Amino acid sequence: MSAHVDPKNIRPVAFSEALGERYLAYALSTITSRSLPDVRDGLKPVQRRLLFAMRELKLDPAAGYKKCARVVGDVIGKYHPHGDVAVYDAMVRLAQSFAVRWPLVEGHGNFGNIDGDNAAAMRYTEARLTEVAAALLEGIGEDAVEFRDTYDGEELEPIVLPAAFPNLLANGANGIAVGLATSIPPHNAGELCDALLVSLKNSRCDLAELIACVPGPDFPTGGVLVEDPEMIAEAYASGRGGFRVRARWHTEKVGRGQYQIIVTEIPYQVQKARLVERIADLLQARKFALLADVRDESADDIRLVLEPRSRTVDAEMLMETMFRQTELETRSSPTMNVLDAAGVPGVMNLKQ
Repeated sequence: MSAHVDPKNIRPVAFSEALGERYLAYALSTITSRSLPDVRDGLKPVQRRLLFAMRELKLDPAAGYKKCARVVGDVIGKYHPHGDVAVYDAMVRLAQSFAVRWPLVEGHGNFGNIDGDNAAAMRYTEARLTEVAAALLEGIGEDAVEFRDTYDGEELEPIVLPAAFPNLLANGANGIAVGLATSIPPHNAGELCDALLVSLKNSRCDLAELIACVPGPDFPTGGVLVEDPEMIAEAYASGRGGFRVRARWHTEKVGRGQYQIIVTEIPYQVQKARLVERIADLLQARKFALLADVRDESADDIRLVLEPRSRTVDAEMLMETMFRQTELETRSSPTMNVLDAAGVPGVMNLKQ
């Protein structure tokens, strides 16, 4: 091939300059085309393409299911030229009720669980859109949004979805790009709608009015937010901050003056099986002087049983020890880093 290269087209370039140009192009591609969500519909490109492909396959909430392998095949063949595993993983996450507050995909089959078990292979599972996803797509066939050519120029895909649902804040987002990261916690849709009504009635409303409607995140796995309201307000005002979330628990009498502690909700993104294993390891290492045993009696709902060493053990003191040494308490650091309508990344506050 080198014999056909015109020597006039060859020019010397410093290695550092060539490397810098290519790394910059890669970084921009990662930021805009993979890792950060769009502020308008709250979706990353792979998620948007998944929902659009499912709509094209007529997988609306009232229709029947189709194999996930069919959906993934359409996505990577028409819209998203990446690996099938990455696309299927994104699809599985959109279907997990413990991962997203308002699932966008309704799965049929094994889509994993809160213990950290993986979903079944895509040839076994089936899926269709949820009502929330239908709201995100509503009006897409009526010139509500602009379309662009796909990577091979043979199809058209939406630049953004119409999004008749506040998806960015309702479901949150997580992503890591080159030099940038985003971590937006999920919120209650009803509270977000209240804040939207306030904003629509008065576009100049201050941030405090919106925070009064949206007092904090609403995680799909529940838990108790133990951060000071001032710290939460500061995080919403700056777009950066930190939230502490604890497991929800209560005591249960078992007779003869004995009691046990029942954990019914755990912090977001904590794998239950790994949490129980961690507690058991610390118990075996004699790190818990007040704890006698731990059992997982969960079925559809979470039920972790903690047995104190004696009935004289103070439950509050025991749980404080557990919070300090296990993932029964976690700290998340939200960074509301998103792409604006022009595709420029930036940290936004709650009102923006």
